[in-house]
Amino acid sequence: MGQKNHSSMPVSAKTDGKSGRKRYGFVSSKKDLGLNLAKRLGLDVPPNRLFITALTHPSYVFENPQSGRENNQRLEFLGDAILDFVVAEYLYLNYPERPEGELTKMRAAVVNETTLARKAHEISLGQELLLGKGEQVSGGRERPSILADAWEAVIGAIYLQYGFQEARRVILEMLKPAIEGVAQGNYGDYKTMLQEKAQRQEIEVSYQILVEEGPDHNKSFTAGVFLQGKLMGKGIGRTKKEAEQHAAQQVLENWGKANDES
Repeated sequence: MGQKNHSSMPVSAKTDGKSGRKRYGFVSSKKDLGLNLAKRLGLDVPPNRLFITALTHPSYVFENPQSGRENNQRLEFLGDAILDFVVAEYLYLNYPERPEGELTKMRAAVVNETTLARKAHEISLGQELLLGKGEQVSGGRERPSILADAWEAVIGAIYLQYGFQEARRVILEMLKPAIEGVAQGNYGDYKTMLQEKAQRQEIEVSYQILVEEGPDHNKSFTAGVFLQGKLMGKGIGRTKKEAEQHAAQQVLENWGKANDES
């Protein structure tokens, strides 16, 4: 399947000098809500109202009943089913030697809150959300459950407006690295896998908690992973260990991409 041209990505995209990854440090206005996200996903036609619905958290509707907006829960339901199907189809077609039980395990390791939240964070989905004030001040834009649900809702909106093939393209562009990692037997212990890979090349690995936010009952942590003292990846989680695992996973995926390009 051909890759779409992403030249339409916004000029406000900035590259993190430490990690080399693009970051989008803005919050869209309600006027162009979803437009920047659609461009980042390579969608050419401006998004319709479904994208706004996909980005509307229930807390916003609860605090603003006069807005007349629908929250994203119905689209989340649809997007969840589409994600399951696309990943299942990809696994079935590309891993014909794997039995049903293993394919089920592989899909569960890819389509889950942890992976979806990390992918949502990579495209700064949290910055696009309409949240209630309570969710905003308590770190809702970085909360894994909110990000994962919104990502599923966006997939549902893409399917309804742009069609199945575009939804499939977006899903696979974002999840193929995770699928390939699982196919190699990595079902979640990314720190051990990274440590073993780094040791073979005599590279020192260390971790640091970069950000800690949210109330005590709902903390969110951002961890950084350093190779030879250089920040190479970040991860978010509800515990420090979970954040470190996500950071290690990001480095492993980028490591694989670098080897593919060399």
